[in-house]
Amino acid sequence: MRDGTIVVAGASLAALRGAEALRAGGFAGRLVLVGDEPHLPYDRPPLSKHVLTGEIAPGATTLPGVGALRAEWRLGAPAAGLDRAGRALLLAGGERLPFDRLLIATGARARPWPEAGAAALAGVHTLRGRDDAAALAAGLAARPGRVLILGAGFIGCEVASSIRALGLPVTVVDPAPSPLTAALGQVIGGFVAGRMEAAGIDLRMGAEVAHLEGGDGRVRRARLAGGGTIAADLVVVALGAVRNTEWLAGSGLDADEGGLSCDGACRALDAAGRPDNAVFAAGDVARFPHPVYDNRPVALEHWGNAVAQAAHAARAMLEGPEAAGPYAEMPAFWSSQFGLNIKSLGLTEGADAVAIVQGDPRSARFLAVYGREGRTIAAVAVNAGRWLPAYAGAIREGAPFPPITGGADQPHPDPVPPGLPAQAA
Repeated sequence: MRDGTIVVAGASLAALRGAEALRAGGFAGRLVLVGDEPHLPYDRPPLSKHVLTGEIAPGATTLPGVGALRAEWRLGAPAAGLDRAGRALLLAGGERLPFDRLLIATGARARPWPEAGAAALAGVHTLRGRDDAAALAAGLAARPGRVLILGAGFIGCEVASSIRALGLPVTVVDPAPSPLTAALGQVIGGFVAGRMEAAGIDLRMGAEVAHLEGGDGRVRRARLAGGGTIAADLVVVALGAVRNTEWLAGSGLDADEGGLSCDGACRALDAAGRPDNAVFAAGDVARFPHPVYDNRPVALEHWGNAVAQAAHAARAMLEGPEAAGPYAEMPAFWSSQFGLNIKSLGLTEGADAVAIVQGDPRSARFLAVYGREGRTIAAVAVNAGRWLPAYAGAIREGAPFPPITGGADQPHPDPVPPGLPAQAA
């Protein structure tokens, strides 16, 4: 396919990089990008870091390459439906955009506080988009007396780090036993907890907020499920993300809150598991079989995945699924918080053991490897990113766990249970 019309539902990182890959692959036809926000594609990682601390203005996060792309833009126009039989994307304003191929890259949104009335109180924030970051930064500039963060996942921890850098008091509440438990387990999470407390965070793990309470239309406190309250002038709800798939209802595609199901060539699957040769997906919204993990369906909210999967989808759209082959990019992410540079390869889900194989947590410089049934499945580096590439092959091949021993600056590995959620339960 080199001409005709390709529509991209979404105007995020995956959408932009997918559109760029289409042009680079020789597509010369009509290219239309549709976004629900009024902004051109922007970079999200700085939103929880430099934007909150005032080092970067929200409007300075626009992604490079936007101006060079030969495309039409429909910004501030959310996708409202999909007519697969008629090959048209339906917009909220009533417009129909016909297509020969469609790339779905609608991403995800922040999960809101479940009580609508409390979520609407002044001072209650979520953080996902550029406008969210601008509103939260403005709230922080007013120097609230106490900031409460609900959730100790990556976004919650990064926001806590940024706010402490501003010198504001911060309380973090999460029912998990340690920060980052869902992603990294209690062994690494316990180390992060120590760093947070050393930075002055009031860390309340194993606690849950039942209600947010306000006065005069503004949030004032949080009431804990086990009794007691926490006073707060500003609350950040960091309870994860919800993938944007509601607009696909009635399309016949296999889509739910966990994502849009795809095959290895990024083709969207219908409810019977059959691929649609005209509809593709990439980025946060795509749920696909990963060959490194026995083709288990996974959906990744990683910056690198959005870029690589969008390029893979573009190739499949232009050259066909056989030419593209199965998408097998290694899952990878990074996070910067409390003086730590955390980088990861692979997926820790299902790990039954973890071992420190390089460095020492006491020096805040180490690498941990995760195993499952005697095979290596993931690795996490803390201030030790140069060690991480050595483990990529072992993860991809499922090498015996732990895969590398006897190296320089390497302790004797002592595998222990990682304390991931299933094991904790």
